[in-house]
Amino acid sequence: MASIPVIVKHQGKKHEVEVDTTSNGETFKYQLFSITGVEPERQKVIVKGGQLKDDSDMSKLGLKPNQTLMMMGTPSGAARVIEKPKTPVKFLEDMDEAEAAQLEGATPAGLQNLGNTCYMNSTLQTLRSIPELQEELLRYSASHDANSSSSARQLSQFGLGGLGASSDLTESLRDLFKQMSETQQGFPPLMFLNALRTAFPQFAQRAKDGHGYAQQDAEEAWSQIVSQLRQKLKIKDNKTQSDAETRKELSWIDKYMAGKFESTMECDEPAAKEGGEEPVHSEDLFFKLNCHINVETNHLRDGLAAGLKEQIEKRSELLGRNALYTKTSKIARLPKHLPIHFVRFDWRRDTNKKAKIMRKVTFPEELDALEFCTDELRKMLVPIRDKIRDVRKEEEDVERARKRQKRMKAGEENDSDPLARKEPLQKKKEAAQKREEANKPAEEKKKEEEVEYKTDAQVEAERMASILAAKKELFALVDPKMAADEGANQTGLYELRGVITHQGASADSGHYTSFVKKQGPKDPISGKRREEDGKWWWFNDEKVSEVDAEKIQTLSGGGKHTSSVSIEQSLILCRSKPFGSYPPIPRRSAAHH
Repeated sequence: MASIPVIVKHQGKKHEVEVDTTSNGETFKYQLFSITGVEPERQKVIVKGGQLKDDSDMSKLGLKPNQTLMMMGTPSGAARVIEKPKTPVKFLEDMDEAEAAQLEGATPAGLQNLGNTCYMNSTLQTLRSIPELQEELLRYSASHDANSSSSARQLSQFGLGGLGASSDLTESLRDLFKQMSETQQGFPPLMFLNALRTAFPQFAQRAKDGHGYAQQDAEEAWSQIVSQLRQKLKIKDNKTQSDAETRKELSWIDKYMAGKFESTMECDEPAAKEGGEEPVHSEDLFFKLNCHINVETNHLRDGLAAGLKEQIEKRSELLGRNALYTKTSKIARLPKHLPIHFVRFDWRRDTNKKAKIMRKVTFPEELDALEFCTDELRKMLVPIRDKIRDVRKEEEDVERARKRQKRMKAGEENDSDPLARKEPLQKKKEAAQKREEANKPAEEKKKEEEVEYKTDAQVEAERMASILAAKKELFALVDPKMAADEGANQTGLYELRGVITHQGASADSGHYTSFVKKQGPKDPISGKRREEDGKWWWFNDEKVSEVDAEKIQTLSGGGKHTSSVSIEQSLILCRSKPFGSYPPIPRRSAAHH
């Protein structure tokens, strides 16, 4: 890579920059962005012939060593302007509980077990991991009837409403999430529990021994809560009309968590087909996918495939009697947030009890849902997924090249250090490399001697330019019909964000806990999330701890816990993977590594 040192003058300051003559103007602007903080689109760089353009070839500008270039432009947003803080700086020791809880990286609040309520606590912690849901709940305002007392409302704000609190489940959830954001202690979800039992009396069933309340199923709690949110959380559909007052109201759940099936039901008996009975086609919404588990289920994919094909016994008018029908479903719309239920509890007729299927079923960190989609949806997703695959392959090549460059640098430093100790095997290997170097053609040796290592600023600038290029290419491949659906998954790929697990052999007992993937810290300037560290929060009622990603892979069941009881996943939550989280596309050039 040939480079030329130049001086860029900006706002009275001079910056020394190495110009890669094999790159273009956009890459150079990103170098300046990493130094000055001025976004490329706000830069005006004066070169010979006028203003530098993004597609300008840096090798044709006639730049000379130590030439001075002028740059004009200021960063966007007040966040980049250094000024006196509007609020005094507070140290952790001086913060109250609410302020400390809202710090970046603070341990989130747990939920106290109020008597066999671990199923509810695990469900709530996983629901709370959906950031868009938290934001929408804050905008929710319930309509109280005229008879509701002000004292009951005041009690509900502190989670102490009890029987006098509002029975609006959505309002209770809003208040609970707000209260949890203001503490790091185990919080008692009294108001929400009361609202849940008022709306769904099944969760108020007493234990068979007469002591306290019965254990319940986390998936049933999830489904009932989501059904209430679907009725209450309404948003304006921006795609219908320009007049905000007349826009159609849409359920938030339908937009972000509802998928669509296209199904075909056909009679299994040849006599029905020969008699001319036509298959029945239908469309249905779904709010979770079911992973059916049998003796052949080893992976999540197996269970999902089984869940999309079911046999139903119903009357055939053509045959004049009941017959078996097969209903085959394909996904026509993938939602942004996708819950998957592992159907581990099955009703046994011989005992008239629910039995748990304790079988190991593995699940991936990234789910590819393409094979379960309709042909029409697949056609829209395949170009995007192919591009993502290319992006990842090229990123791996770049990463290997960077590691090779680091090794070469480290080797040069060791050669110049007479005190560097080398093992006999390493010396033997280096001797073989030297013999190989001596036999290389003179032209190849000359090329290697001319290799120049990129500076950190150059590497970062190229990376940022590659990210921008990758996003542009991926967005260009999104079908217009799909792009208009803001709440849909546009890649067919999902990343694992939450896991609800059950420990125990019985549906009427045992213990639920949940795991939620930690978000990356927020960038103080852009407000966007940075790269995640792969850690997870483990919510065991009011106890909250941090665990490594390896812990999540032990939740597939089949193994034994310290209590000699297998721990299996009950429900997992997946989120559509945003474009920005994919590796960037390296920019190609004549000296591309």
